[in-house]
Amino acid sequence: MAQKKTTPAKQKVAGAAAAPAAEKKTTAAAKKAAPVAEKTAPAAQKATAAEKTAVTEKAEPAKKPVAAEKTAPAAKKPAAAEKAAPAAKKPAAAEKAVPAGKKPAAAEKTETAAKKPAAAEKAKPTAKKAAAAEKAEPVASKTTVKKTKPAAKKAAPAAEAEKPAKSADKPAAPVTEAPKPAEEKAAPAPAEVKPEAVESAPAEPVEPAQTEEVQPVEQAPEEPHYDTPRRSVAFIGSECHPFVKTGGLGDVMYALPRELVKQNCDVRVILPRYACIPQKYQDKMIYRGEFYMDLGKTGRNYYVGIMEYVWDGVVYDFIDNQEFFSAGNPYISLVDDIPKYCFFSKAALAALNYMNWIPDVIHCHDWQAALVPVYLHTFFQDTPVGHAKTVLTIHNLRFQGIYNIPTIQYWTGLPDEVFNMGALKQDYEDANMLKGGLAYADRITTVSYTYAQEIQTPEYGEKLDAHLRYHNYKLRGIVNGIDYGMWNPATDPALAVNYDITNVLDHKMENKRALQEELGLVQDEGKFVIGLISRLTNQKGLDLVNAIVPDLMDGNTQVVVLGTGDKQYEDTFRYYENAYRGMFCACIQYDESRAHRIYAGADALLVPSRFEPCGLTQLNAMHYGTLPIVRETGGLKDTVQPYNVFDGEGNGFTFDRYDAGLLLDAVNRAKTEYFVNRYHWDEVVQRDMAKDVSWANSARQYKDLYLELTPW
Repeated sequence: MAQKKTTPAKQKVAGAAAAPAAEKKTTAAAKKAAPVAEKTAPAAQKATAAEKTAVTEKAEPAKKPVAAEKTAPAAKKPAAAEKAAPAAKKPAAAEKAVPAGKKPAAAEKTETAAKKPAAAEKAKPTAKKAAAAEKAEPVASKTTVKKTKPAAKKAAPAAEAEKPAKSADKPAAPVTEAPKPAEEKAAPAPAEVKPEAVESAPAEPVEPAQTEEVQPVEQAPEEPHYDTPRRSVAFIGSECHPFVKTGGLGDVMYALPRELVKQNCDVRVILPRYACIPQKYQDKMIYRGEFYMDLGKTGRNYYVGIMEYVWDGVVYDFIDNQEFFSAGNPYISLVDDIPKYCFFSKAALAALNYMNWIPDVIHCHDWQAALVPVYLHTFFQDTPVGHAKTVLTIHNLRFQGIYNIPTIQYWTGLPDEVFNMGALKQDYEDANMLKGGLAYADRITTVSYTYAQEIQTPEYGEKLDAHLRYHNYKLRGIVNGIDYGMWNPATDPALAVNYDITNVLDHKMENKRALQEELGLVQDEGKFVIGLISRLTNQKGLDLVNAIVPDLMDGNTQVVVLGTGDKQYEDTFRYYENAYRGMFCACIQYDESRAHRIYAGADALLVPSRFEPCGLTQLNAMHYGTLPIVRETGGLKDTVQPYNVFDGEGNGFTFDRYDAGLLLDAVNRAKTEYFVNRYHWDEVVQRDMAKDVSWANSARQYKDLYLELTPW
């Protein structure tokens, strides 16, 4: 602001004030310099000659009239002073050469010259030679230094290169640069003259002009363009990678919000603050507040703390209560989990009101958050958060949160009308938390289109098929994706050798040999390696695998199992490892890094599930160039198309009915293509790696669903 207020009139005052000091310090040397200065003044009338003179003078260092240099604290006649600036020899005479009344005109011309910052930058080479000229004004007023300091900061790098010893010299950097454009482009001589006056004046019009012209060069980055309106979404669920994860729900709660942020959504994830959350994340949580909340018919008020963690554009809010969340695992037993998630569902809504962050959509996941739509339409209906729409996603219909009605009533305090057959009530004696959420949610989603159809049948409906058929108008199926940041063979640090679609055929063999060495298998890249990464439960079709293992062990096939679960399956696979030493490996554990190496080193991945809502292992396998062998159910059917030997279409090998013989047939078809038609096999490998299985497409479908619910 100080720069813009500076006027030519102020420059005159500054020049007049400095004049007595100049007169007192005038010496004989200054008088000798007068004739030379007088010759310089006529030269100012001829622009071309003046430019040549200026170049010549700047080429000569100012060593001669030391006394004369000290006599120029404030030049009254800037025109001649500017001409003498490069050599800094005749400042005293220069003051007499031009009347002080011409300063405003020169200032206007200097502004014109200053509007050419590009040319001013070209003056950098003259900056060092003009150092002597800067030092020729030791009496430069303190006002000049203070008011021109902002301009000095924005000066070209040449000003930084000079780094003058005295702070009073700092404004001289733009002064030296300004005359250069005039010399190069033969501008009028007075335009060259003015910068020296800048040193002797408190401030000058040049600097504001420079600031206004330079600013457009520093353009701010453009904001991303979005095709759809912005929506705010609150995710409420019981687990989320990397804080706590036991299955696919943790992956979805991690990856989907991050992708929605890229698609113009404002997302918060609300989770319980379990004691098992790693301390490195606990330490980074920020306290957001606390309040007390009543719960059901307990007659007590419970503490609700809010701890916040922000990561990659997503805000994670953790509901803190040591009474409910102090156990080492997120899920203990139904007796303990029912009160815990009754509290969590209500506290999550109360926390949104407390933080005054009211989302457009509340997206709930599985039975642990299924009471949120029920609470929203009862206790929170007349509160700010009551205006939000709700989406409930079923990740696995088998788990529903079923307990006797009195217990659920005690912990929730919900009114009697919600405990009817159309909502929470089931089998006349029990209350089903998931069923109540399905009844009150505005939309229901599952993690694949096929699974959305299957759960409406008695075979897959888990006793809720009739209820789901009644609400099928709000049921949608959206296939999950995988996070390419976590699952990418080109950058995966767990692999022996990284690869992509261009070199997968070579480097995948190297990863196979490394996997065989790690697991103690026979090291032979010619073997057909089958991977199985799964929870060891009946749902995953492991009884079918158990039945065909002896038939698989033909000397050309190796099997690698990774996972934990039911003891009967753990013991069975340990037996096979001993029986087929070097050809069968049972890793009864879950090791994330080893899972990555199995995806990279195996030729095929086995997923013979009895039912599979979506499945992520087959998506990971395809992205790593490993062909899936799956049963046609749920998300497996939606993501894996059977390979056709006649036209070469398809991206995996499938079987339909839940039968061990059909599973063995699918494996044999895969082995035939691998050993006999290797060229076709390699084509499918590259096709799978090129397939987009990321969250981008799935997130777009969820965003469309949110917009459908909130058409404003």
